[in-house]
Amino acid sequence: MTWMMSLPRTTKRGISVLADLFFLLSALFIASWLSGVLQLAEFFSSHSLGLLVWLAFSIAVFSLLGLYRAILRYMAPQAVATVINGVLFASAGLVALLWFLAIADIARFVLCFSVIAVLLIGGSRWGFRSAIQLQRHKAKHRVLIYGAGCSGRQLLYALQSGDEYKPVVFVDDNTELQKTTVCGLTVLPAELLEKAIQRYRIDRVLLAMPSAGRGRKRELLEWLSALPVPVQSIPGMADLVAGHMKIDDLQDIRIEDVLGREVIEPNQQLMYANIRSKVVMVTGAGGSIGSELCRQIIRCKPRILVLFDVSEYALYSIERELNALKRRFGYSCTVKPVLGSVQQQKLLEQVMTNFQVQTVYHAAAYKHVPLVEYNMVEGVRNNVFGTWACAEAAIAAKVENFVLISTDKAVRPTNVMGASKRVAELVLQGLASRQNSTRMCMVRFGNVLGSSGSVVPLFAQQIKAGGPVTLTHQDITRFFMTIPEASQLVIQAGAMAKGGEVFVLDMGEPLRIYDLAKRMIHLAGLTLKDKTNPNGDIEIQITGLRPGEKLYEELLIGNNESKTEHSRIRAAKEQFLSWSATMLLLNSLDVACQSFDQQMLRQILLDAPTGFAPNSEICDLLFLSGRRSESAKKELVH
Repeated sequence: MTWMMSLPRTTKRGISVLADLFFLLSALFIASWLSGVLQLAEFFSSHSLGLLVWLAFSIAVFSLLGLYRAILRYMAPQAVATVINGVLFASAGLVALLWFLAIADIARFVLCFSVIAVLLIGGSRWGFRSAIQLQRHKAKHRVLIYGAGCSGRQLLYALQSGDEYKPVVFVDDNTELQKTTVCGLTVLPAELLEKAIQRYRIDRVLLAMPSAGRGRKRELLEWLSALPVPVQSIPGMADLVAGHMKIDDLQDIRIEDVLGREVIEPNQQLMYANIRSKVVMVTGAGGSIGSELCRQIIRCKPRILVLFDVSEYALYSIERELNALKRRFGYSCTVKPVLGSVQQQKLLEQVMTNFQVQTVYHAAAYKHVPLVEYNMVEGVRNNVFGTWACAEAAIAAKVENFVLISTDKAVRPTNVMGASKRVAELVLQGLASRQNSTRMCMVRFGNVLGSSGSVVPLFAQQIKAGGPVTLTHQDITRFFMTIPEASQLVIQAGAMAKGGEVFVLDMGEPLRIYDLAKRMIHLAGLTLKDKTNPNGDIEIQITGLRPGEKLYEELLIGNNESKTEHSRIRAAKEQFLSWSATMLLLNSLDVACQSFDQQMLRQILLDAPTGFAPNSEICDLLFLSGRRSESAKKELVH
């Protein structure tokens, strides 16, 4: 069977023609034997030319009807009608031939021929198709489809014509569908799902619920994560309607479905306020947050979008992607990629002035906690002095709006990264009090899914590699939000700014990372390897907290917060320094950075009103290397 399917298409058509010639002749022999009308041996010898003309006519009719264009393994039930029509034309040709030859009493003979020809020609094709499907079904994964509605039925039809999956049973919450048969498959209630997996030897569960809310999906996934099979889902309704994906483009469960956070449609008035028909600039445009900001901004139709990044490759990548979006959706926005560091104030000022920038989203920052611990001076320079330079350039260039992307790690920080971001907030608050030509605000939020350094892609990679999954502490918790939602909320918060506000995004409930890791392991169809299950698939290894890492993150320094016109954005009023006091802090930090004095740098951060409370000794690599060198010199002297 396999060798025949691998033959060239023309060869397979030739075989089909020869087979049909054989079946037509066989039908004649059988019909003459059953009806007793013709002596075929005598008929063939005396009328061979007429018989050949009839056979040629019949094959030509079959070809015109498309019988040889159909691929047998994909033949639909409608092909039966094609076979019947072809045989009817062949029978009509046979009647004409017999009438021309003046052969009497042919009705019973032609009727027998027609029935036998349909059975032979049609039956051979369906038999071949069934044999192929049986062979393919043996190698297919047996799947259970959760959801017997419209999407579930479409998925069933798509999978049945594929080579990978064999749907064997439906499960649905709808009581009207339960214990019925849909498209040939039994529909079971949800409570029988676990038994169905064992009874039907299910290899995989496919969720066909594209329009279900995140809350419902979260409940369902919490339950499914305990089952010993992997779980996948079909694309969301938005992707299906937009034509970005097909119904059978199966996806691994997305972590945002596990979180269960419902999506709120953005307020379009707030989205457009600082962007529509304006010149917008994004610093750190090639980063995880900056690039998503650019995607959201270009949909709001700015006049010019200026991309600013120090990484050549990151800048190239986001420019190329945005230009592809422009072509696809017909956006008229002009994209301007500019290479440079946010510490270069003169460059920033020239860029903002030349392009007449009206709104700046400052996303450029070093945000990986351990790396900033190892590189204190550069972390402070980029996060503090980069923000200062960018904000001063915006004031000088008469930019209307300046939005700083901050972090929850700026609240009572235990690491240099968080402390540097809190100082950056103080700088912006001081500048907002010093002038009123440029509206300045900060937007503070927690972890975003899929950003650089996020645990989610790391866990997925470790699970795919067979483990172990590494976790710093069993009780560590974090807030999570998707990058698109965070970016939309940043844009909307910036539109509400009057000057100097700290906006805090509603991150929902914090998630225990250990529970997240377990759920990801189970949803991959694997089991957790621990003391209670030493034969499990994937182990979770606790490695210990990294330098500067906190068990819990916070979003507010005090309790002085107020609601805004957006349900997921709050405004916090927090203590800040006067500009003169801020300048003293900045000058001290500059001296410490210029001299690469990490001890002085830490002390300044400790003395500043940031709430900095480090949970480890200085980990800066240059500082530790210098101490070792000094110790080695002393040993040599002694």
